[in-house]
Amino acid sequence: MLIEDVEPLLQSIHAGVMFIEVYGIDTAPLPAELLAACEKREIPVRLLASAIANQVFKTEKKPKAFGIARVPRPSRLEDLADKTGDIVVLDGVKIVGNIGAIVRTAFALGASGIVLVDSDLDTVADRRLIRASRGYVFSLPIVLSPRTEALRYFQDSGMRTMVFEADGDLAVDDLNAIDERIVLMFGSEKAGPSDEFSSVAAESVSIPMNPAAESLNVSVSAGIALHGRARRNLSASPTA
Repeated sequence: MLIEDVEPLLQSIHAGVMFIEVYGIDTAPLPAELLAACEKREIPVRLLASAIANQVFKTEKKPKAFGIARVPRPSRLEDLADKTGDIVVLDGVKIVGNIGAIVRTAFALGASGIVLVDSDLDTVADRRLIRASRGYVFSLPIVLSPRTEALRYFQDSGMRTMVFEADGDLAVDDLNAIDERIVLMFGSEKAGPSDEFSSVAAESVSIPMNPAAESLNVSVSAGIALHGRARRNLSASPTA
């Protein structure tokens, strides 16, 4: 797989992704931090002439650094079982920029994983998702799951599930006092959560907002919820 730009490269290296080589452009020296990370992991580094880079990347915006890496083993629902932080479920969220933003926020605020249902992604190694998440897509389990498998997993898991809707039983601030691990389910901004996920949720949650506003972007909604849960999730994390 191809990973572009310095920050995604660094985050992918820190996450343990196995790189074959990292490349810089002769007109833009690689940052010392990236060189040090490559040296520590014994990743070969090569400089390319800008003319060659122009042939590889035929778009106007060319990365100043990129790497070729092996695609990690896909995460499975079972990988989430022994984690401690909340789980985020994105039901029908297809805009890669939104998914990437939620990945970054989830990692920063202590969530233990994300389940993507009907995302239209074939792999979390999708070049667009790597770029949108700034490389954090490899820092926590991201599971691509069929709807039926995800529903069955959460029904059998015993975890408390919360679905976000316009008129929820709870306000988002009520989540701050819950000390147990929970599952936060979000639908797309346009369609909302599916009936299937709403039916398996123990409770529904809403975010207070100006009634004149139609909706919140799903990445903003997830960020608000995860911020309220951050104290619990970060303190429960083994790396906290």
